[in-house]
Amino acid sequence: MKKLFFLFLALAFVSFAVPVFAQDQTTQQPTSEDVEKQKAEREKNAYHLLDQVIDEAQSLRLPDNRVRIQTTAADLLWDQNQGRARSLFAMAAEGVAELVRNQTAAANRNDQTRQDRAGVANMRAFQLRQELVLAAARHDAALAYQLLAATKPPASAQPTADQRGPRPPFNSEDNLEQALLARIAALDPKLAAQNAEQMMEKGQFPRSLPDVINQLARQDPDAAQKLADKTVKKIQAANLLANNEAGMLVQALLAPGPRPPASANADQAGTTQFRARGPALDQSAYVDLLSSVIDAALKATPAAQNNQRTPAAQRRLPVNSGGTGQAPAPPTDAQIEQNNARRLLAGLQSALPMIDQYLPSKAQLVRQKMTEMGMSNNPRTGFPQTFTSMQGNPTADALVQAAASAPQQVQSRLYQQAAYKALEEGDTERARQIANDHLQNNARDVVLQRIDFRELAKKGETARIEDIRQSVARLQTDNEKIDLLIQTAGDLQTSNPKLALQLLEEAKQITNRRATGYQNFEQQLKVAHAFANVDPARSFEILDPGISQLNELLSAAAVLSGFEINMFRDGEMTIQSGNGLTATLNRYGQELALLARNDFDRSETLASRFQFSEARIMIRLAIVEGLLGTSPTSFRESSVLRR
Repeated sequence: MKKLFFLFLALAFVSFAVPVFAQDQTTQQPTSEDVEKQKAEREKNAYHLLDQVIDEAQSLRLPDNRVRIQTTAADLLWDQNQGRARSLFAMAAEGVAELVRNQTAAANRNDQTRQDRAGVANMRAFQLRQELVLAAARHDAALAYQLLAATKPPASAQPTADQRGPRPPFNSEDNLEQALLARIAALDPKLAAQNAEQMMEKGQFPRSLPDVINQLARQDPDAAQKLADKTVKKIQAANLLANNEAGMLVQALLAPGPRPPASANADQAGTTQFRARGPALDQSAYVDLLSSVIDAALKATPAAQNNQRTPAAQRRLPVNSGGTGQAPAPPTDAQIEQNNARRLLAGLQSALPMIDQYLPSKAQLVRQKMTEMGMSNNPRTGFPQTFTSMQGNPTADALVQAAASAPQQVQSRLYQQAAYKALEEGDTERARQIANDHLQNNARDVVLQRIDFRELAKKGETARIEDIRQSVARLQTDNEKIDLLIQTAGDLQTSNPKLALQLLEEAKQITNRRATGYQNFEQQLKVAHAFANVDPARSFEILDPGISQLNELLSAAAVLSGFEINMFRDGEMTIQSGNGLTATLNRYGQELALLARNDFDRSETLASRFQFSEARIMIRLAIVEGLLGTSPTSFRESSVLRR
């Protein structure tokens, strides 16, 4: 009896403890206070690490590297310490200005070799200047313009742009000013509008004007309407056939179509009615501008009739003609105007539906001229507007409909997206039908394999590792095997977490070898990324050996610099993307940044294992950005694996 009594007590205790344990498990969700504490801890770690980066950057020899670190650090520090951020921006501006002065002096010397080197260095200086100015423009428009003026090269060093065409020099002062105008449109649209008007008064037509108009409309719709009307009048007053910049702006204004009437969006004014990258002109202004463009485009004549070269033919001509050492004669004004007329006419192909709707009297004239010029006036040219007009997240049926009217070269891709969308919507039969009806060969096989894996994942607890292994074995490449294992693991994460983890282990085994190319590094990074949510320790284990190999590759690259690879200059690695090795470093930084949100110490430990200080700085900057939740800096690649 005593034994039965104690057994009863034990059972009673267990029956009481189990629901209590379950209750504790369900209530262990982090509170808002916990979330705030975690955020504060991440920010503390981020700024502490950023201080280390700034200190370590002082030892860098290359001014390019120092300027980039100062610019990035200022960008990241702005919200926490604006005064220090401004100081770093000023230091970066001094570095850029010094580079510009040195390159200008070198270019003026009578030494061709030095002039050639100065030309390359000048390109670097321009890029640094652009990164600096656009980074500051994210925070303070006035400061950005101050930095633009402080780093401006002398007039003798600036390329001159012939606005008649075919295209202005890329590294011109105008291009940077236009890029800045686009950046500050969201930050200070009124200042952007004021500067845009000043540029138009000087005969310039910034391509970012549609963005400025739309952003200004969020604050002051009347001012936006006045700017839009003034823009159209300035374009109409210019000679579209002689001003290539105006022609490019025309394309940007016409492509989205006219802005819907205010009454149609009265309940969403400022959000739907005016959207960045959306329609900037109301119907009246749009039709006026479209009519003017049609009138100019109708002046085009076939190239053979005037013995004129088409723009494409001009690009194919060699610099020297006939081995005489003489450059071909520049095009005449008449040739330039004809080339621009043809460009405008070609641009009207996608606007044919708008012409039919708003200017039916000119529609037939446009089609006749296109036929005369040998251009297609197929109704499918309206596809870009049809596709881009789909709002939000299009359904599988919407994608199928868009694919049916799309140009042949993009149809397959759209049908693939439609099949995947049907799969995402849970309709595997619809996905299979789209694949069988519209896709061929490898594209169809890839989609059908994805469907088979999704159906296998739906089995949940009944799914067997042997079945999945057999399906994986039928795939041809490691990339396909890894991708499908990771995807299936994600599908099984809720219903069968044990099997999901086992599938990730299978993927890990495929990548568990020394990399023999950048593709192998990327495969390892994919698997590490997939483990980040389910078992972060595995992610660190995967990344660790790769760091040792990257140190070896960086040492080899330093030895080979000047022979096989040029990522080092004056014995220092340039902190800029442009080759596979720095791209791989950036990817490691992105993954460590993800892991650092939950395990900062171990992420920082791995970052410190990079032997080159330049590499450590790149990785640590990525971790800081990840902790603060900011986008990757402009000099680093931003291709992050999507969850």
